[in-house]
Amino acid sequence: MAFTRKEKEVIVKQYKEWVENSNAFFVMSYQKMNMAAIDEARSKLREVDGEIHVVKNRLFKRVMDDMKLEYDETFWEENNMVSFAFSEAPSVAKVMSELAKTNVFGIRLGYMDQNLLKAEQVKALADLPTLPVMRGMLLGTIMASASQLVRTLAEPARSMAAVVKAFSEEGQAAESAA
Repeated sequence: MAFTRKEKEVIVKQYKEWVENSNAFFVMSYQKMNMAAIDEARSKLREVDGEIHVVKNRLFKRVMDDMKLEYDETFWEENNMVSFAFSEAPSVAKVMSELAKTNVFGIRLGYMDQNLLKAEQVKALADLPTLPVMRGMLLGTIMASASQLVRTLAEPARSMAAVVKAFSEEGQAAESAA
């Protein structure tokens, strides 16, 4: 389907807006894709505040050139879809990694903070725990250190109290024996 120059400008503007509003984006190749597969991908991505779109290679290349993002020239030889992470990049990468296991999609590369990520790096990003899990791990680490500090500070007072209690019990035992 041929697009007019004006339509192409609108499409490029939309691509730029998606890239600028996302924390990261991941490029996937697709083979034998059907509507069921794309609907499933879109549904899973909506759950993690992400989107996936089939892009026109030449127009998306223009956006990447404007933003001075690096890529391999052979990159444009396949059909590409781009998923955008609008909140948590690891969550979207995790969904992309799951989709890549279906042999319909393949992870090509990604960009996070204007830096190129290879397919292996995108998969490593997918292996990271989600943000709530990481917050819990950090809080657990902080709480463990804080409770250890409290125990260390309280130990001398606890020892002193035990000595005072032992002397008072010894004194009471002596009085009752007499």
